[in-house]
Amino acid sequence: MAGHEHSHDEHAHDHDHAERGHEHGHGHAHGHGGHGGHSHAVAADADRRWLVSALALIVVFMAGEVVVGFAAQSLALISDAAHMLTDAASIALALVAMRLAARPARGGYTYGLKRAEILSAQANGVTLLVLSAWLGYEAVTRLIEPPAVTGSLVLVTALIGIVVNLAATWCMSKANRSSLNVEGAFQHVLTDLYAFIATAVAGLVVLTTGFARADAIASLIVVALMLKAGIGLVRDSGRIFLEAAPAGIDPDAVADRLVTEPLVEEIHDLHIWEITSNQPALSAHILVTPGGDCHAVRRELQRRLAKEYGITHSTLQVDHVGEDEAGALLQIASPGDDQSAEHCADAHGPVHRAGPHEH
Repeated sequence: MAGHEHSHDEHAHDHDHAERGHEHGHGHAHGHGGHGGHSHAVAADADRRWLVSALALIVVFMAGEVVVGFAAQSLALISDAAHMLTDAASIALALVAMRLAARPARGGYTYGLKRAEILSAQANGVTLLVLSAWLGYEAVTRLIEPPAVTGSLVLVTALIGIVVNLAATWCMSKANRSSLNVEGAFQHVLTDLYAFIATAVAGLVVLTTGFARADAIASLIVVALMLKAGIGLVRDSGRIFLEAAPAGIDPDAVADRLVTEPLVEEIHDLHIWEITSNQPALSAHILVTPGGDCHAVRRELQRRLAKEYGITHSTLQVDHVGEDEAGALLQIASPGDDQSAEHCADAHGPVHRAGPHEH
């Protein structure tokens, strides 16, 4: 296997370059494929163009909105401008993360810097939460003591803001939103669009009725939307950093499905995680019936993982039951026998065997 040595040379899985069709510059074959059928290099270039377009729109409008917001004494406009600043920062951060994630794996970074995109998504989520806390405090303060608000300036600026954010949102929607990094920046811009709609309504109410508290109420609506988006981003990025299984994939169900394959006696040390957005990976230790074809079992399990669960980066260590090359592998005992745990004293997670068993 490309010069790599394993403790079980005969049975450890060899990644098939021809089967997976995914090449790396150093000649090592990996067991992961196209990750959803798109080329990361081409998609990244397209994403960058759309993100740069959205960034230019936002920065130009934001500068003008700050001036008008202070002139009109509108918290809604100032909060929109502050949110647009985080929009610009989130897009800039997403662009930097894309460039880092595109770097090839080398040295100590065996996955490359792909999780730079997840760091960016988490930073976007945290900024949304922090900003929502500050704006929420300011909005409640202005509900108690509302300042004079120039409704006409608020209304006109908000309407222009809606047009600008519609254009920016359209640009962002063209990028690959399956990336949590791009989704984080998109949520910033989309929330800002909602904010401008709420601000326009508030400006119209102030202009027609003189109800100044409408401005603060609009800010609170925006705060609620920011909280929702921020919590979602922090939760999703946190799952990846904590090596949780991808949403919608139950590791126990996966193992129970695989252990029903012919010749498979036991599956343990099963781990499923995401390298970055939409790049799930799996590793497991498989024990097969004595004399069974380990390589055929491995190929079939990897085929099922790819077909049924979309997991195309899988590392399976396959051994025969009862092998005892170095006294490390013991015959499986019955589930009630204490010796059943001796095969892997430091096994992580439950042991899966055919038939009913506890997880």
